[in-house]
Amino acid sequence: MAKVRILNKYFVNGFLAIVNPIGKLLEATKIHPNVVTITGLLFSILSGYLFWKGFFGSAGWALILSGACDVLDGRLARNTRQNSPFGALFDSTIDRYSEIAVFMGLAAFFDSIYITMLIIMAIAGSLLTSYVRARAEGLDIECKIGLMQRPERITFLATAAILGGLVDSAINKEYFVMKLALFLIALLANLTVIQRVVHIKNKLTSQ
Repeated sequence: MAKVRILNKYFVNGFLAIVNPIGKLLEATKIHPNVVTITGLLFSILSGYLFWKGFFGSAGWALILSGACDVLDGRLARNTRQNSPFGALFDSTIDRYSEIAVFMGLAAFFDSIYITMLIIMAIAGSLLTSYVRARAEGLDIECKIGLMQRPERITFLATAAILGGLVDSAINKEYFVMKLALFLIALLANLTVIQRVVHIKNKLTSQ
């Protein structure tokens, strides 16, 4: 199955070019990767709080900083040879809490049963995407495919938060962009789960 991604290599490479100097600085200071992981969680909690209070632009930037930490902790661990099975488990677990914190902030802000249901579906898709990959790795199958992985989810939410205000003002729709982003995440994250399950089934059948 082809590895189709919403974020192309140019976007990814551009983001890495921005964060790489920070990574080099972190390597020089010999900071532990887990510290970066925890920092990412704190930025996510801040993002969720800012969403709750309605400061969407600031919440979007805090989310981007959290995403940068998510990239940097793994690269730091590998480049400084501090990577370990426990480190990978710790990072993955904190990532899940980070996403939940952001979605909780959005749910608290909208305070709508319909948006809350959408957010629950987005959380379910996000968690199951990671769960299915973990189960695949337990079967010695690589499973990094899917349209809506963690970088895409962060990008959708951050973009909707930062640029949504301008678009909403132009079309006179209250938080239309964020609601659309949540709908797409809920839909595509769960589609990603299905993609991964099918991928694993095909791999097991061909063995």
